[in-house]
Amino acid sequence: MEGENICYKYDDGGSFALQDVALRIKEGEFVAILGGNGSGKSTMVKHLNALLRLQYGELRVAQINVRNEEEIWRLRRLCGMVFQNPDHQFVSAVVEEDIAFGLENYEVPRDEIPARVRSALAMVEMDGGYEKRALHTLSGGQKQRIALAGVLALEPEIIIFDEATAMLDPGGRQEVVTIMHKLHRAGKTIIAITHYVEEAVAADQIILLHRGRILACGRPRAILTDRDLMRAAELIPPLPVRLYYDLQQAGVHLNRCPLTEEELVEAVCQLRSKI
Repeated sequence: MEGENICYKYDDGGSFALQDVALRIKEGEFVAILGGNGSGKSTMVKHLNALLRLQYGELRVAQINVRNEEEIWRLRRLCGMVFQNPDHQFVSAVVEEDIAFGLENYEVPRDEIPARVRSALAMVEMDGGYEKRALHTLSGGQKQRIALAGVLALEPEIIIFDEATAMLDPGGRQEVVTIMHKLHRAGKTIIAITHYVEEAVAADQIILLHRGRILACGRPRAILTDRDLMRAAELIPPLPVRLYYDLQQAGVHLNRCPLTEEELVEAVCQLRSKI
């Protein structure tokens, strides 16, 4: 996936929502996109499957030029999107009927649909009796997994999670994040927008957006442990990073800045062993 000089302006007469954005995302990468409200995160990813049409610049996704009108249908199948509110993605009241709808829309042979539905539900760990369930009886996390199954049934190469955990409780969030990493290990390209910086810790790459511009790109440790950079992006670093700097200010120096709770515990244990 490659993009250059991407700019976008909405029709409300305001400023540019995206300004001179450049993208380089490798096949099979897990990319987390971070930024405050109004930073342009959703605007950017909606260009990847042509939900927003490219105004300025160049962009190719899965070897498809997003300006090519004849390829839009194929692009949207190869680049699936899971939104913040799963209810906005459902078109049927029953789990298997909702997943089948997308397959029928893409003219998948009818005799293949039941197997594709079962396979998609198994990938999100919602097989074994959920096929006939009414969607309104499911929890928020379960609904989000069904919305993802509807995307997976189309066998996309790229899956975009547009703040897909924002409306979930901690348990539901963890369910969805676990599935994201499972799909990544299976070879899918994952692009996740999130407000929760902790969800970006295990990404291959972080793209940091601020006011429509890319502020930084890089590995999670380089981005999330840089206090000045995070402050410029109007984001709060992960808890272990904040504790590291608090301890430093109090005169307690750890060997390195921990990024995860496990690293924090290890660093504190090492410190205690030296006392």
